[in-house]
Amino acid sequence: MPSPFPGMNPYFEQPARWPGFHTKFLAAINERLIPQVAPKYVVDVEEHIYIHDLPPEPRRLLGRADLSVARPESAPAGQPALDVLEAPAPVELQLPVQDVERVPFLEVRTRQGWELVTVIELLSPSNKRGEDRRDYLAKRRGLLRSPANLVEIELLRGGPPMPPDARPACEYSVLVSHAERRPAAAFWPIHLRDRLPVIPIPLRRPDEDARIDLQEILHRVYDAYGYAGFIYAGSPDPPLDPEDEAWARQLMPRPV
Repeated sequence: MPSPFPGMNPYFEQPARWPGFHTKFLAAINERLIPQVAPKYVVDVEEHIYIHDLPPEPRRLLGRADLSVARPESAPAGQPALDVLEAPAPVELQLPVQDVERVPFLEVRTRQGWELVTVIELLSPSNKRGEDRRDYLAKRRGLLRSPANLVEIELLRGGPPMPPDARPACEYSVLVSHAERRPAAAFWPIHLRDRLPVIPIPLRRPDEDARIDLQEILHRVYDAYGYAGFIYAGSPDPPLDPEDEAWARQLMPRPV
């Protein structure tokens, strides 16, 4: 059964649901893309790695040794065994407890030479907020100065949207940057009630672009992983406005 929404299903926009959806959505794109680009190109999964220091409370102690006595296993011949005193350190420090977040994305590369052709990003909350956003934007700027193409899919309403600032008002979007057409880029503004578009995936010229139907991908993921059975127990984050919430509730499947 496909998703009941005509476009993006806002119930995927929950912190507990997004990471799984993110991974499955990219995997479905990968599956659809490979038959279109093989054998000349390879589609591979890579990861952004974000390391976060967790808040100090509750802290995790790294441990503190008491005064102890260490005895050598054996003393040299003719010398008595000596006790070695280990004095405690004068200061105990607590190092930051770190969380490692891995955010996957796709790369299209040439089979011969393994040259990067296209990067496909499905933006995550980490890509859009705080220090992780700055890291992502720095990598993005480097990519846009390179010969590689960029496909950036934004299916999250939360957090500030990606540049450019002149983008039309919309809840979701897709940006496709062909390297040979920069600084111009193709842009799809998408509203909550719009169907997700069929988008090009640029390859090396003279090869024609591959095509991915994002709406078909979403329906496939929704159905294959049984989201209808549990996703509606939560609420979209950020919340929908009252008019859209009333509209969404009319589309939600009835509990069995």
